[in-house]
Amino acid sequence: MGRKEREKEQLIRTLNNHLNNIHETLQVLNQTAASSLEKVSWSDVIQMGEQVSKKATVVGMLWTGETPEAKAIEENMAEYFNMLQGFVLLSHGSTVGAGPTLSLSIHTSVKQVVDSSFKLMMESITLYGSNNKDKEHLMPQYVGAVWEACSALKKTPATNITAIGRAMTQVAVSMKDVLREMKELKPSSSDQSNEASHDDSAKADIEHQEDDNSSLDELGNDLSSEEMKVAQLAIGILSNMLIVIKELIRTITGLLKHENPDDGGKFVDTLERLLKLCQGIGVQIDELGASLYPPQELSVIKAASVKILSMTDELQKEEESFNSSSEAFVQACNGLRSSLKQMDSEVDCFNATDLEAKLQNVAISN
Repeated sequence: MGRKEREKEQLIRTLNNHLNNIHETLQVLNQTAASSLEKVSWSDVIQMGEQVSKKATVVGMLWTGETPEAKAIEENMAEYFNMLQGFVLLSHGSTVGAGPTLSLSIHTSVKQVVDSSFKLMMESITLYGSNNKDKEHLMPQYVGAVWEACSALKKTPATNITAIGRAMTQVAVSMKDVLREMKELKPSSSDQSNEASHDDSAKADIEHQEDDNSSLDELGNDLSSEEMKVAQLAIGILSNMLIVIKELIRTITGLLKHENPDDGGKFVDTLERLLKLCQGIGVQIDELGASLYPPQELSVIKAASVKILSMTDELQKEEESFNSSSEAFVQACNGLRSSLKQMDSEVDCFNATDLEAKLQNVAISN
């Protein structure tokens, strides 16, 4: 084994030791820092991240000229991981008073910095002793990945309210996707069926080739008048639900000064419960949207409506605990309840009509 190979093996062992130490430190981040500790400002974490990105630049510059000595790589690695470990510990201090949502956001951002750093160092060692000079041109990409991860720290929420507000916004974005799909539902057209009966044989081959695509395009285009009425009511429910979430986000973002680490976490717990309820309603909205395609699953639609109504009541109850309930939020909840009751009434009517039709068919067949 040559000198280069021995040095490379030593570098790999050193890197593995650093990685193990960082992984152990990362385990600390899996638990929120004790409330008795002094909270670290997220701006301090951002500044530390800027130092990490500068250190990553130094690592990359080692490969801009002649191949660096193994000792220089090892020393550079030690300095980099010492700084990275300090960054992780500082990040942990920022989780004092953080709820699960904020803690997850912090952990995700920190892990991106750590992961990109691992890849940078691994690539640096891979290059040592390699005859492939082209790989050296890849170093700026790995350095850039660390820059991006450190820069992303500026977009990481620094408070529970911001973190939960963003999570609620994501729920609303998903709901808007469902709403868009709902609005694409169309009634069956007798005109289209009449036209189809008069298609000439010259179109037969084309229709045969496009059969699969046309069947997909027509999905949701053949609702009966009764089914369309249910779909329109579902659109009303979802539109009102989006207003509820918008007003809820507006309410909690106005409570930034109320976020107090000394209240035993009660305020944050309430925020987390509100988020869970919004996410639960989001699941039911998905169920509702999927059940609108013919043949509509009325039992699923009714069950989803009942659950949304129940969670809306809980949502309002939790919001009222802030002692500064928004009138706009209350009105939005009432509007949602009204649309849910309309859906409930329509589904019951639809079921009764369907049952009556079935009984008539039985009587005629007898």
